[in-house]
Amino acid sequence: MRTTLVFALVVFCCSSLFLSCQDMDDVPTTDNLVVQDFVWKGLNLYYLWQPEVVNLADKRFVNQQDLNHFLTGFSAPKDVFNALLMDKSIDRFSWIVDDYLALEGTLEGTTKNNGLKYALAYKPGSTQELIGYVRYVIPNSSAAANKVQRGMLFYGIDGSQLTLSNYRSLLAKENYSINLATYQNGIIIPGTESIALTKTVLSEDPIFIHKIISKADHQIAYVMYNGFYSAYDTALNEIFATFKNQKITDFVLDLRYNAGGSINTATRLASMLTGQYTGKIFAKQQWNPKINSYFESNNPRALQNNFTDKIDNQAIHSLNLNQIYILTSKNTASASELIINGLKPYLNVIQIGDVTTGKNVGSVTLYDSPTFGKKNRNPKHRYAMQPIVLKMVNATGQGNYTKGIEPDFLLLEKVSNLGVLGTDTEPLLGAAIAKITGVNPMAKHLIVEPTLVPFYENKTPPEPNTMYLEEAPEGILKALD
Repeated sequence: MRTTLVFALVVFCCSSLFLSCQDMDDVPTTDNLVVQDFVWKGLNLYYLWQPEVVNLADKRFVNQQDLNHFLTGFSAPKDVFNALLMDKSIDRFSWIVDDYLALEGTLEGTTKNNGLKYALAYKPGSTQELIGYVRYVIPNSSAAANKVQRGMLFYGIDGSQLTLSNYRSLLAKENYSINLATYQNGIIIPGTESIALTKTVLSEDPIFIHKIISKADHQIAYVMYNGFYSAYDTALNEIFATFKNQKITDFVLDLRYNAGGSINTATRLASMLTGQYTGKIFAKQQWNPKINSYFESNNPRALQNNFTDKIDNQAIHSLNLNQIYILTSKNTASASELIINGLKPYLNVIQIGDVTTGKNVGSVTLYDSPTFGKKNRNPKHRYAMQPIVLKMVNATGQGNYTKGIEPDFLLLEKVSNLGVLGTDTEPLLGAAIAKITGVNPMAKHLIVEPTLVPFYENKTPPEPNTMYLEEAPEGILKALD
């Protein structure tokens, strides 16, 4: 992914391409409106739906004084940010934070976390009470140290029953105990055991499981990959080197708990899985009209994400696959969906699991600086935005999956039988192995109804599902000046 693109766009203002930017220099921004001013100008330049938002129009305000008057109508930066977004039915994924240091860590999988990765569902027979169940546990965490296991059920926090009205506040606490429960014949039975958990700063390795499963004449590579974090790209590539040396015959990529991450990392992973398509289009970017026009006129190739054979200066260990099995859930989003959609023109992608989230758009972190990048950030505050700035489509232009990507084989996790991840007795992986080996292959549409239907899933990042661009290298604006 050409991550340099996003900050190059501010050259529009620097080169006087937008009269609106020039006209904002006549009156200084007042101190109490600095963040609000940054919010408007960042969204005016980058927001994907900028032409459709009346108050983001290039000529909406005559001058800075006019803009200042508009901004005084909002008491906080978050208020003006939300007021300038499209309706939630269109934009579910833009957000703003008041501490970009925490945001930067979050986007690379580093959060204050107790290691409990769970989902919440309605307690059977109730419309208010909730039950939680553990999906997996982050290694070296409080949950791991206290022997929390996949499949454990919990009904309460510190003795309080989880409900629709209290679950956010209870689970947001730094330290708490989960009150365990059991499930018998459709009934949740509160237990007496509890497990105390403490949140610490954790960096989650997204490569949760990697192994080779030997079945008959098949060498099946399996990777459970839980986040597209660029810091782990080299480690992932080394795992692919092992797969290549072991001459794997089949590949199962488990993205069921992967809510997304770096577009650049997604492109690299796609390149590891293939190798025979280096230089060809993996995905294409679609920005707002004024930005798209600029790149189409000046550098159209910059709108393409091409398969690559390098991670920086290191060769990618590609597998040259022609077919792949991908496991999904409703939590599969953003960069995970990009992998599925981007590979489809090239590989036979067999998807097993649930319908995905349906996020085909990407964001970038915007800072209050002259370039909206990290350099020369305003030292008076730590606000940053993560607005949606582009839509991603594959090489054939397909990318309209806002309702999610439908699996080839619908198979839902059943809470009463989650199984052990990474084993052939775990239902989703077992189904993929059965399809590969031809032993008891599942029907075209096999639906296993879950005992509990999740409505809330905690994940990293904890904000809306992400597919994002990283910051541009130093000097990009000077190069384009």
